[in-house]
Amino acid sequence: MNTLIFLIAHAPLAHALRECALHVFSDCADDVRALDVHADAAPEQTLERARALLEDCAERPVLVLTDLFGATPCNMAQRLVEGRAATRLVTGVNLPMLLRAVSYRTESLDLLVQRAVVGGTQGVMQVAVRAPQNQVRPIHDQDPQDHQQ
Repeated sequence: MNTLIFLIAHAPLAHALRECALHVFSDCADDVRALDVHADAAPEQTLERARALLEDCAERPVLVLTDLFGATPCNMAQRLVEGRAATRLVTGVNLPMLLRAVSYRTESLDLLVQRAVVGGTQGVMQVAVRAPQNQVRPIHDQDPQDHQQ
């Protein structure tokens, strides 16, 4: 049974991330749900909407991904997963994390959480930018022999 991935984030991030996942994995529509939290929404209303989106998932494992620890979406997600079996919550969602979770949604929930976190952290990196060929580096560089990798 595939794990349901439930995105809860500040509007419009949750739905935007879901659309990106569907762009890459067109077969994941039934496994990824999204709830955008609007600035003017009452927390109780958000929690009710989240519960409604999970009504038909009592038997499925659920991975809840939120955008920012301590913010309203995460706080509501914490209340949502409280006491709910086979449900995990990870905050700091980014696209690499989501794509990794979707890729491995058939694995056990605990392993899926590990893979999602690793995907999210490994997806953040500084990318070296090389100067176009045959161009001189500016004189103000601290070390003209320094090469980013």
